[in-house]
Amino acid sequence: MQKQIELKIPTGYEDITLRKWLELQKDLKNYEGDEEATTAVLLLHLCGLSPEYLTGISLDDYNLLKYELMGFIGKTDLELQRFIKIGDVEYGFEPNLSNMSYGAYADITKFGQITIDTNWAKIMNILYRPVETKSMGNYSITKYEGSKGEAKWLDVPMSIHFGALFFYSIY
Repeated sequence: MQKQIELKIPTGYEDITLRKWLELQKDLKNYEGDEEATTAVLLLHLCGLSPEYLTGISLDDYNLLKYELMGFIGKTDLELQRFIKIGDVEYGFEPNLSNMSYGAYADITKFGQITIDTNWAKIMNILYRPVETKSMGNYSITKYEGSKGEAKWLDVPMSIHFGALFFYSIY
């Protein structure tokens, strides 16, 4: 008897949350160097394809899924989104990195290497703060008073996170 399953295949980083990405990265560490296992982990986390069903799909479907995922994984040309909305709050990216407050700078640098890991939500909470004013292309965000409430960043798409990381890294 055949069982029909429905998969949600992400077509870009905008379809993957930070929460899902961190879970994926944690599991991928266990299978470094094993391409087949790595693909199975990608299909599980990103498409919801359980290992019990993986062996039953056709080779064509397997290759199609793999092709779709590889179409965007590794993409590094994501742009910084200066403004994002989470719930009813609009957040703005630190408008002047070279003039950010010492407290914000010190808190970011205490994490050492700036990368998307378990500390990334805290870093995003420092870099993005609620918008206070916007006028003619300029804007201001709330004063940095320490990082709290970073859990909201776990459900933000990876396209936002990678855009911020790439921008911050080249700055």
